[in-house]
Amino acid sequence: MGILTGFQNIFKISELKNRILFTFALLAVYRIGAHIPTPGINGEELSKFLMEKGGALMGFFDMFSGGALSRLTIFALGIMPYISASIILQLLTVVIPAIGKLAKEGERGRKKIVQYTRYGTVVISAIQSFGIAAGIESMNQGAFVQNPGWAFRLMTMITLTSGTAFIMWLGEQITERGIGNGISLIIFAGIVARFPNAVINTTRLLKTGELPLFLILLVVVIMVAVVGVIIFMERGQRKIPIQYAKRIVGRKVYGGQSTHLPLKVNSAGVIPPIFASSIIMFPATIVGFIAIPWVQSMARQLSPGTLIYTLLYVGMIFFFCYFYTAIIFNPVDIADNLKKYGGFIPGVRPGQNTSEYIYKVLARITFGGAIYLSVVCILPDIFGTYFKVPFYFGGTSLLIVVGVALDTISQIESHLITRSYDGFLKKGKIRGRRG
Repeated sequence: MGILTGFQNIFKISELKNRILFTFALLAVYRIGAHIPTPGINGEELSKFLMEKGGALMGFFDMFSGGALSRLTIFALGIMPYISASIILQLLTVVIPAIGKLAKEGERGRKKIVQYTRYGTVVISAIQSFGIAAGIESMNQGAFVQNPGWAFRLMTMITLTSGTAFIMWLGEQITERGIGNGISLIIFAGIVARFPNAVINTTRLLKTGELPLFLILLVVVIMVAVVGVIIFMERGQRKIPIQYAKRIVGRKVYGGQSTHLPLKVNSAGVIPPIFASSIIMFPATIVGFIAIPWVQSMARQLSPGTLIYTLLYVGMIFFFCYFYTAIIFNPVDIADNLKKYGGFIPGVRPGQNTSEYIYKVLARITFGGAIYLSVVCILPDIFGTYFKVPFYFGGTSLLIVVGVALDTISQIESHLITRSYDGFLKKGKIRGRRG
């Protein structure tokens, strides 16, 4: 009843209702655009060819575009160029001191970095779209491209780049005037849009007898359990107690309070599986287009479900978990800030000892986070390879769907509680991944 009352209260707040309706409207625009074909291309024939030859990598990136990439619609590149540009900017904050300094300048620095991210998105989109146009021409001109040549390449580049820029604008508008993180919700919408096809395919397999009913029920139960584990782990934190020393200034006493430093179990989010999948599947997809027996054999060894792929995938997830956590979380800076403001961890000396202690704790919980990510991400391969059962919304897609849903519901609940309404739970509060 608490959840039902919470949803009823949404429509009692005019601003919140308008934000949610605005978000749904822009997501609908995105889904309509994902079905508008790129001019000069035979989308149906190209889609069959790409899904046959592109393999796992095509399916992986097609997931983020909501199926637009395989059909090569105007939103074919999706939001991936923006994500790539954002990650590159984050890496550059560590490598280039000027950008790192800019990131610490508050709102002004944040706006500047957002501006650089937009420029980077356009550049990456232009390069990728031109490469796609040239690649399609070289594969089979007569079947896929109606009028090949420079006019086709430039038109495709402008169309796909404009599509990505428009999606980026939609995401920013949702973040500013809607509810939730716009970019995340666009990815969420693309993944969830594939759910009806998944249900139809499962029903067809059930009717033809290819899948027993008990196996489908087992998969549903496991998926519910995995969702529960993801929610638990994404909200999981290791709270390090912090004590602030008392300071007497004149007749007033400052400090003396106790607080804690929250360290997330999965600080890196979905970045490790995305990076790991891209790096492993990219060479496998490229060699998949080469009709040489030993090359094809190598491509099969690097495809999902094989032992080599699973070992490489898990190993890279562990690597990127530690690598990305080290980029976004600096124990030395935290220790310096604590020392500067008179804070300390009970039983640990301020300064270097504090940074070493935080680093040790972070390394341990990141190990647990990496195990959790690895298990969730290889579940679809285990079910598909050994049990021949389709495991929809497994791996990266399930992590994104659950994480974005948590963040969005957390924002809605914050609006409700701010205006003196009950949240979705009678006791406690729904926390997002950052809550």
